[in-house]
Amino acid sequence: MLDKCIIDGKYQQAMGIAIECRRLDKLEEAITSCDNVHATLAYSTHVSHSFVYRREYRREVLRLLVKLYQKLPSPDYLSTSQCLMFLDEPEGVANILEKLLRSENKEDALLAFQVAFDLVENEHQAFLLNVRDRLSAPKSLPSESVQPGSSDPAPAQNENSTAPEDVQMTDGSSAVTTNVLEADPKEVMYAERLKKIKGILSGETSIQLTLQFLYSHNKSDLLILKTIKQSVEMRNSVCHSATIYANAIMHAGTTVDTFLRDNLDWLSRATNWAKFSATAGLGVIHRGHLQQGRSLMAPYLPQGGAGGGGSPYSEGGALYALGLIHANHGEGIKQFLRDSLRSTNVEVIQHGACLGLGLAALGTADEEIYDDIKTVLYTDSAVAGEAAGISMGLLMVGTASEKASEMLAYAHETQHEKIIRGLALGIALTVYGREEEADTLIEQMTRDQDPILRYGGMYALALAYSGTANNKAIRQLLHFAVSDVSDDVRRTAVLALGFVLYSEPEQTPRIVSLLSESYNPHVRYGAALAVGISCAGTGLSEAISLLEPLTSDVVDFVRQGALIAMAMVMVQINEASDSRVGTFRRQLEKIILDKHEDTMSKMGAILASGILDAGGRNVTIRLLSKTKHDKVTAVVGLAVFSQFWYWYPLIYFVSLSFSPTAFIGLNYDLKVPRFEFLSHAKPSLFEYPKPTTVPTTTSAVKLPTAVLSTSAKAKARAKKEAEQKANAEKPLGAESSSAAPNTGKGKSSSEKDGEAMQVDNPPEKKAEPEPSFEILTNPARVVPAQEKFIKFLEDSRYVPVKMAPSGFVLLRDMRPNEPEVLSLTDAPASTASPAGGSAAGQQNSSSAMAVDDEPQPPQPFEYTS
Repeated sequence: MLDKCIIDGKYQQAMGIAIECRRLDKLEEAITSCDNVHATLAYSTHVSHSFVYRREYRREVLRLLVKLYQKLPSPDYLSTSQCLMFLDEPEGVANILEKLLRSENKEDALLAFQVAFDLVENEHQAFLLNVRDRLSAPKSLPSESVQPGSSDPAPAQNENSTAPEDVQMTDGSSAVTTNVLEADPKEVMYAERLKKIKGILSGETSIQLTLQFLYSHNKSDLLILKTIKQSVEMRNSVCHSATIYANAIMHAGTTVDTFLRDNLDWLSRATNWAKFSATAGLGVIHRGHLQQGRSLMAPYLPQGGAGGGGSPYSEGGALYALGLIHANHGEGIKQFLRDSLRSTNVEVIQHGACLGLGLAALGTADEEIYDDIKTVLYTDSAVAGEAAGISMGLLMVGTASEKASEMLAYAHETQHEKIIRGLALGIALTVYGREEEADTLIEQMTRDQDPILRYGGMYALALAYSGTANNKAIRQLLHFAVSDVSDDVRRTAVLALGFVLYSEPEQTPRIVSLLSESYNPHVRYGAALAVGISCAGTGLSEAISLLEPLTSDVVDFVRQGALIAMAMVMVQINEASDSRVGTFRRQLEKIILDKHEDTMSKMGAILASGILDAGGRNVTIRLLSKTKHDKVTAVVGLAVFSQFWYWYPLIYFVSLSFSPTAFIGLNYDLKVPRFEFLSHAKPSLFEYPKPTTVPTTTSAVKLPTAVLSTSAKAKARAKKEAEQKANAEKPLGAESSSAAPNTGKGKSSSEKDGEAMQVDNPPEKKAEPEPSFEILTNPARVVPAQEKFIKFLEDSRYVPVKMAPSGFVLLRDMRPNEPEVLSLTDAPASTASPAGGSAAGQQNSSSAMAVDDEPQPPQPFEYTS
């Protein structure tokens, strides 16, 4: 049958059969005898990810594919390096990159940078650092290569070498070539390219560009926050904290902290742990601000030596914030966090330092850091121990190290539930992505008498099989979801389905649909979050239909879970593409303004409005990179975020799963040139949500005085006054009308007016019928749903190295002699360059954000001339 398929030219079927029968020789034959080898290789990679359930066998298939890729006349380096990453072979990737970098051809260097960006997108810190350290140093640059090692480690990381052993190697070679100071031009070129690629691999380049993009395109609506703040009672600390969380999520990565600066007295009401969260929120807002991370947090950090004067809560929060700023790129900050952890015995500060360290050293499996954290764990303090458990997991993520057994042993010894829970999650994190290798550990945890460890077992199942849609794992989880005696375990078992299934989001609503009607509220909550996690950012219609009834459930925490999940599904979807998004926004507003709504669901609504507009409305929640590799950081972030049931500060982990929805084209110098391309769909389908919140919310907030008095007279009077006001202010133009408290009638006209101002495409769009396409300028916001409409113009000056609709794409310059116009240079650099604390930087950022549409004008006006 196999041979018949091959003879008849039905290669895909032949490959399918060969893979099923484990006949790799036949697979090779089928692939090589086909005419379009690239396509078949891509197909078999896809098959091996989605249908080969055993990890060991999948690796064999991938090894074969790598071998075949390398035999091709024109090797496909992008795919080869992705396969090598799955196989965890940094050596191979480093060889490919080095070969490309040393080539005479500029295009090969571009390709190398593209490979590096594609690898960075999978967020596997330890692997990337491995590749980076394996790239050989340029042969003759003696003067440069010796310095970085001798200086302190922080700046060294930006230069050619990182570790002392690198330096000795270059030392040996420089001894020979000291007299050849006029270095070989090839080597100079290689050195310059090497510096760039090291910057990309360490993640600094992409973080810097993302930061600039999020800052310059920030479209967050401060009015939503203002409404929330006014409607939340002061005495209710849960909602007060939720508002702070929502603000942090809404501005994640944009460095815009206007809301916090404007409401300092309101913020200062936060005490104890609320203070911890408020400080940590700065970490989410400034995420990726690597250069000024320390100076931004300086006022809150522990002031050396004998316990500073600050509150331990804000100090702990600041350490956690540093971890969030440097999440997954902690080279520069690890040492500082370790020192802070060692020098304190206050459990709150230990808690913050542990979380921060875990985030900064994510997945690096650093033994020394592990020992530091272990010492904290063995102090047996509940608060610090919980963070230590989670942090050990973050540090060892996906290493399946035998440390898990000592963590399990300690979980059996200790009396504190918090510590057991932290450890349970930590153990689960260590087996991330290990599939069947984790089975013995999972078996051990799910059979435990302690429900908290069984709960950890559910997470272990979720993370070990994350994104594999493995039938065995699904069957086990469904079994626990209906049979375990503990509600916590049942809830988590259902929630875990979301992690196992995120690679096939269409399946989730179907699998959990019956569980979402369970009599047990915990199971319903789990079902809601499972859908939220696996369908995040997809706007799947079935997912929304499943969550809608749950948002008006009878149990408060089910409503909370459903609201948060709905926001995760709808992130970056606007009303034009699904009308239910508008309905949902209004529902959130209603819940937040309703005095009688209970705290739990109100908190859910506040967080949901944060997630809905996350990152200045420019990020989505993505668990898979474009190459279908799972993003470690994102999955881990959501797994820890789903712990917020027990511990609110963990909400901030959701920011790890945010990825910017941007097309950022880069030239050879890794700068962003001005470059136009097409989005072949109506602009209204993907534009930012309109800032119409102004009239509706202000009227809603101004009215309570009238609503409280039952007499109709007062109502009528208030209405009349508001109408007069509206008429008086209308001539003042769009700006005032957007702030005027209009009632229903005045609203529609002023709304049109205000909106025409805020459209960043050509303003005459309102008058004529809507065009069927729009021209986007690099860097542009490209929503996931929009990716299939992106086209590159024929006669454009720049041509992308690979046809990718979003992400970091390197552009080949077709007319290299003309001067380039760069687009992302001025705007954000102003706040990114001076030390964050300086007044100039602050004024700049707050004035830029004061009016919603300030940052736009420079693009059309200044740069064209």
